[in-house]
Amino acid sequence: QVQLVESGGGLVQAGGSLRLSCAASGIIFSIYTMGWYRQAPGKQRELVATITRGGHTNYADSVKGRFTISRDNAKNTVYLQMYSLKSEDTDVYYCNAEVTRVGVVGRVNYWGQGTQVTVSS
Repeated sequence: QVQLVESGGGLVQAGGSLRLSCAASGIIFSIYTMGWYRQAPGKQRELVATITRGGHTNYADSVKGRFTISRDNAKNTVYLQMYSLKSEDTDVYYCNAEVTRVGVVGRVNYWGQGTQVTVSS
């Protein structure tokens, strides 16, 4: 199996910063696109940012210029650096990875358990 473990969430004041990390572990052959999504209670999960294995990034309009996604392929880890946080950034943030496993055909999407980010105004 593959596990994604997130860390770095918490409570921060508006205008502050947080850095989320997500490490993938298991019998992994390769990890393709990794990303961060967020979800508020009663709402659909929405894309925050994604990054390909080659480093191509994509951001939601609402976070462009404030959030930066990066990854360390050697550590199977993706990061989300968040600056200038706003109250509307309060959500549960989920890590996602598109993975191929040793001995298994095809790519599979895996999700982390989520980490709470709360921005107080």
